[in-house]
Amino acid sequence: MSTRNRRLIEEFSVSFLDVICCGFGAIILLLMITKTVEPILLERSVVSLEGQVASREQALYDIQGQIRELRRQLADASGQLDDNLLALARMERELTRILGRFTATTEDQEQMRKQTLKLAAARQSLTDEMERLLGLDFRRQSDLVGGIAVDSEYIIFIIDTSGSMFNGAWPQVLRKVSETLDVYPTVKGIQVMNDMGEYMFSGFRGQWIPDTPARRQSIINTLRSWSPFSNSSPVEGIQAAIDTYYAPDKRIGIYVFGDDYSGDSVEDVVDAVDRINVADESGRRRVRINAVGFPVHLQRPNARIYRFAALMRELAYRNDGTFVGLSEFQ
Repeated sequence: MSTRNRRLIEEFSVSFLDVICCGFGAIILLLMITKTVEPILLERSVVSLEGQVASREQALYDIQGQIRELRRQLADASGQLDDNLLALARMERELTRILGRFTATTEDQEQMRKQTLKLAAARQSLTDEMERLLGLDFRRQSDLVGGIAVDSEYIIFIIDTSGSMFNGAWPQVLRKVSETLDVYPTVKGIQVMNDMGEYMFSGFRGQWIPDTPARRQSIINTLRSWSPFSNSSPVEGIQAAIDTYYAPDKRIGIYVFGDDYSGDSVEDVVDAVDRINVADESGRRRVRINAVGFPVHLQRPNARIYRFAALMRELAYRNDGTFVGLSEFQ
């Protein structure tokens, strides 16, 4: 090979090596620059993210605290609401009780007013015949039949003649019949029946016994030994008296004397009497029913005497009369 050719090859080889070296140098320089800047950027990024995480965690803790506080407030409000509802319920019950008492008081006042008006009407309705029978200045001298109205022109005795009455209360029955007659100096007619509807004087069945001193004495004398069969229930006698003797132009008063009631239902008897002893247009019943309960079984009370008291009290109340329960024999 010639000298010229060898020089050309050598010159080419040196230039190529220079280029290669420059290239490597540039790469190394780039690497050095990159490694110098990158840690700074990563460190800043990590610090920034940790701050955001810490900030978010603190915000989360704050929110959780707010939630707990709101839950506590809600629980307190719920408890207060329950207390308020209980207080409201108590107030409503108290209001209902007060309104009930007010209503009862109003009803009692209205009942008293009606009773007062009825009493005034009864006093004003004293007929000329009653004025003639009792007299304008008549005043009852005995209160032994206390509280029983005496405006009747006809009176009917319905007397329980059962063994308990005849053996335990008959002397007192005689006194009360006599005292009741004394309250009425003069009436238009008298009748005596037992609780079964049996007449003391069969000759006056369906009629009125004339009111004379002799007839009154005869009633007392006959009553001393008069004891027909009785079932200890005044129902039959009351019904017979109303059905037989009611008249729209007569003022009739019934006196029921007894010590017990053998029936089972008070309501049935009251309803039966309501059907026959109907009220007129003014509200007045056909006959006035009074009752006297004798203390035969008072020492050994039983259900029959309680039923008698309940029955007579209700009948007297509904039929413009009075029930008197005697507490002792006198």
